[in-house]
Amino acid sequence: MSKVIISTANAPAAIGTYSQAVKIGTTVYLSGQIPLVPASMQMVSEDFAEQAHQVFKNLSAVCEAAGGTIQDMVKVNIFLTDLSKFAIVNEIMALYFSQPYPARAAVQVSALPRAAQIEIDGVMELPSTN
Repeated sequence: MSKVIISTANAPAAIGTYSQAVKIGTTVYLSGQIPLVPASMQMVSEDFAEQAHQVFKNLSAVCEAAGGTIQDMVKVNIFLTDLSKFAIVNEIMALYFSQPYPARAAVQVSALPRAAQIEIDGVMELPSTN
């Protein structure tokens, strides 16, 4: 199987030496998304909830560019600069995912790119076309 690079203008452009996502077969590995608005490449706001919504919107755009939806994600890794905000993440995540939910990890980190308060990456499994 060859790898396919996934890229969309509907999510922030890569700000380093990485791709928005890489697809191998029906598995898609999504790079971390921070709360940048794709059109401006600026942080959506300083408000944590708005940042979380923007991250899920960015993830959704990459999933769609790969041929699926955010619901096809099977694993998400959530990085927070303040783990006390995790309840807010749960509330917002429930707006983007329905059961069965993906597997998930959440960790607190000391800092994220561009002073973001949240970053999420993950793995998506596309439905088989056979």
